[in-house]
Amino acid sequence: MKLFFIIFIVALFIIFWGNIGYQLSLILIGKLTKKKNKKTLSYFPEVTIMVVAHNEEKVILEKLNNLSKIDYPKEKLKIIVASDNSTDRTNDIVKNYSKSNESVELFIVKARKGKTNAQNEAQKSVDSEILVMTDANAMLHPKAIIELVSSFASDDICYVSGKLEYTNGENNQTSENESKYWGLELKVREIESNIQTITAGNGALYAVRNKDYVDFSPIESHDSSMPIYYALQGKRAIANHDAIAYEKAGENIEDEFNRKVRMNRVLLLHILPSISIFNFIKYKWFSYFYFGHRTCRYLLWAAHIMLFISNFILSFVSPLFMMLLLLHTSFIMIALLQQFLNTNFILFRFIHYYSITIYAQVVGVFYSLTGKSKPFWEKAESTR
Repeated sequence: MKLFFIIFIVALFIIFWGNIGYQLSLILIGKLTKKKNKKTLSYFPEVTIMVVAHNEEKVILEKLNNLSKIDYPKEKLKIIVASDNSTDRTNDIVKNYSKSNESVELFIVKARKGKTNAQNEAQKSVDSEILVMTDANAMLHPKAIIELVSSFASDDICYVSGKLEYTNGENNQTSENESKYWGLELKVREIESNIQTITAGNGALYAVRNKDYVDFSPIESHDSSMPIYYALQGKRAIANHDAIAYEKAGENIEDEFNRKVRMNRVLLLHILPSISIFNFIKYKWFSYFYFGHRTCRYLLWAAHIMLFISNFILSFVSPLFMMLLLLHTSFIMIALLQQFLNTNFILFRFIHYYSITIYAQVVGVFYSLTGKSKPFWEKAESTR
């Protein structure tokens, strides 16, 4: 029974540290350090904005009109729409738009292999100093590009992530839950960024130095892979939350669940992408950040399984663990009930949202192990 007790404690620690402990520790560290990243607002290099699109006829014209209002020297700004084998009117809309806007270019990716592959292919045609990536359904604040560029204040900064704000955070339970989670996540990333480097970016809006761009496997995503890569090279990936993109969160649980499954398609690879991450002497704060923010979080699915199994076995020998098992089972039952009843009770909503997040990790891991993970996905219509 001693072994199962150890398993129980380890699992409980991972769950606590991944969800609460790390965040609280970082807020305390942030108050003690009070560091801020510098900006160079007089820096105006040539910039290319890349938009990867697959069948985005609903939003691509709005996106192009949005980019036309960006506050940045027009002679130094180019726009590439990398169409990932679009079969709707996306290509025609971009072609027509480019006739009266010479800065807009259509890059057609003939074989659909996903967002990262399209970025890899289209990047080969980019000669600007800074490459900005943004999603077709993410509308940018006019100052977003100036803010992103201003953060490349030193040569060791290779990646700058913007801030995603949800425009429908109070529309329904699904978008409200995601919006609240994202608000806390942004605070954590801002502290990581000010101290040293972030552990993950934001796919809706980010920028890289074009000379530092590297091709990633199509199954990976830049927002989860690039910050790790640059940190391990001794470089920095930071966040500038004055560079804002606006986007709709998923408005139904199916869309949100599918998005989370897609995000977890390479979860196993990112639990510990390199053992050297824990070289605290070399990587300093990044080692601490990654363990708390990524390793523990990516192990939540396994920790919950281990916690339940060890709790079940220990319940046969201890009344305390029997009581804990009842609480654990009640937690699961509440999540299932909320799925069908859809109540407004805040505790039920929180338990349901958290359970969906963990279940999405389980499904993501299953897809990885069975070879079902794909580098492309069907967009959530409720986000358009």
